[in-house]
Amino acid sequence: MNNREAFELLLAKGVVDVRRSSLFDTAPPPLGAGFSWDRIEGMMLGLAVGDSLGITSEAKLPAQRRRRHGEIRDYLPNRHVRPVPGRPAMGYPSDDTQLAFWTLDQMVEDRGLVPERVARRFTRDRIYGLGSAVRAFLDDTRSGKAWFLCGQPSAGNGALMRIAPVVIPHLRAPTPALWADTALCAFITHNDTASIAACLSFTRMLWDLLGMRAPPEPAWWVSRFVETARDLETPRPYAVRGGSFVGWQGPLSKFVLEKVTAAHARGLGVLEACNEWHSGAFLLETVPCVLYILAKHAHDPEEALVRAVNDTRDNDTVAAIVGAAIGALHGRRGIPARWVERLTGRTTDRDDGKAFEILARARGLWDPGP
Repeated sequence: MNNREAFELLLAKGVVDVRRSSLFDTAPPPLGAGFSWDRIEGMMLGLAVGDSLGITSEAKLPAQRRRRHGEIRDYLPNRHVRPVPGRPAMGYPSDDTQLAFWTLDQMVEDRGLVPERVARRFTRDRIYGLGSAVRAFLDDTRSGKAWFLCGQPSAGNGALMRIAPVVIPHLRAPTPALWADTALCAFITHNDTASIAACLSFTRMLWDLLGMRAPPEPAWWVSRFVETARDLETPRPYAVRGGSFVGWQGPLSKFVLEKVTAAHARGLGVLEACNEWHSGAFLLETVPCVLYILAKHAHDPEEALVRAVNDTRDNDTVAAIVGAAIGALHGRRGIPARWVERLTGRTTDRDDGKAFEILARARGLWDPGP
């Protein structure tokens, strides 16, 4: 049974918390002349850069962070890791980088997505900074549950942060199988309609960005996300838990359409807007932050990441998702070289350079270029 067949079976049995929209029958468009492997390197390294820029001040309110660090525009020392001799303790990963690159590494080994093997890969090494949903997933997986029963009913951002590499095995021959792979990859850890819809929407946006020659108009970020997500979400109301909109209930796509559009119309800065809807790990906070930062700053990769790191609470994950998007749009060459050069490339505490090695092996399999 291939992944499309497995997804359809799980969907028919009511196991996967997502609606079957026409997206699952639609092939991604050809990437066109704007695409090169530099875009894939940008997408994956942008994710790792954003994660490493944010992890050392993650979970602080922006005002607290600013009082302690001023404006962060480069890596801060990471007191939680043992540095390599002769190298400052900077450029180290957290769970965002680990899970994204482990996903890609396992897909390289298997020549595509095998959900059960990706799930098992996540249990092999220590994960830094894992959230409650992923912790529960790990407990279920290690207990011997089938992989398709271990996804948690959580609208946290732990699947969205690692979804980017799922596009890579489809570069040479884009088919509707990309969307089944995306849904299953998200479902491994987060069986939740907002999470799966967000992952599918973001994957579709990444595919678009990989082929663009110039940044899209600011309104594109919200409109593209919403047009995809609203047809995928099941009718579950989510309640806002912080910021200025406590008491609001509804689906993720509706919140994004209403609140992000209104903030942009009012001309709010990133900090003002993200404070309004809070900026934690809940998708009704993370997704508006990501889309707003991209609408305001996608033309300037450095400023987009600086705003993500400084102006949000769950800043490593917000910056990782923003980094994947701006990397897909601008390529590795668009990311400040000082950030890429100072990445350790680790995915564990002992594998310096592994991320770059994984990317090189993926290129050998899936680069569609000459």
